[in-house]
Amino acid sequence: MLSILTVNIQATSRRRAEPLLRWLADRPEHVLLLTETSNGDGTAYLLDHFRRAGCHVHHPTLDKDRGAALISRMPVTIRPDIAARLSIPGRAVAATIHTNPAVTVLGIYVPSSDRAPAKVERKRAFLASLTDTLNHLPADERAHLVLGGDYNVITRDHQPPYPGVWLPFEYALFDALTAVGLTDAHHHLTPGIPHHSWYGRAGNGYRFDYLHVGTALRDRLHSGSYLQEPRDQRLTDHAAVTLTLNLPVDTLTIRDTPPVAEPATLF
Repeated sequence: MLSILTVNIQATSRRRAEPLLRWLADRPEHVLLLTETSNGDGTAYLLDHFRRAGCHVHHPTLDKDRGAALISRMPVTIRPDIAARLSIPGRAVAATIHTNPAVTVLGIYVPSSDRAPAKVERKRAFLASLTDTLNHLPADERAHLVLGGDYNVITRDHQPPYPGVWLPFEYALFDALTAVGLTDAHHHLTPGIPHHSWYGRAGNGYRFDYLHVGTALRDRLHSGSYLQEPRDQRLTDHAAVTLTLNLPVDTLTIRDTPPVAEPATLF
């Protein structure tokens, strides 16, 4: 079965990257979507070690912004044509996984914003370009799409509610995802059970990180979890999110990721 994990790595420092790498290397998922990557030493340390292990790694070029990266233990075709339509292409990464049928994965790191006008417009433009990108995908590819990452928004029915904090265009993201046939994997798997992936200083929980699937994948959803270990162990300030799909994978093409023996000496 095909398994995918997404986690915000909080622009990891070099020091924090070592235990985070050990945690990620021990995970069984075939595809990892990392968000809030950076050009710093911590992100480079993580990605370089996965490359040296023979994994497929793609990290779009960043300037001084934060972005997204994809690590795959299975053969993939990188899809820069998809990310290129976004207003900030470096905040997205896309690839087609060679399962049967093929699955396209799109990882995104939506800009955060306070009420500063420039930040609000930057976020609004990114979400509008995401909707446009999804609408331009061929129908069959959209039906076999997994969208995931840190959306930096919550749903209207979020528990607990945070009235007055979010703007209409932020809530409208989920209307747009529904309109193109994408299903919230964890609402589908665990209806009525609230999930949180980030906590504020006062202990308030927010669900910022998601995985959505297209119509052809909805009935193939097998399992999924919000994993609090990365947050509890202070590897990052976000929980990780996983899903497993009832899709056959060619075990002969899966790259084994060696365990971490000692800090800074993986692979």
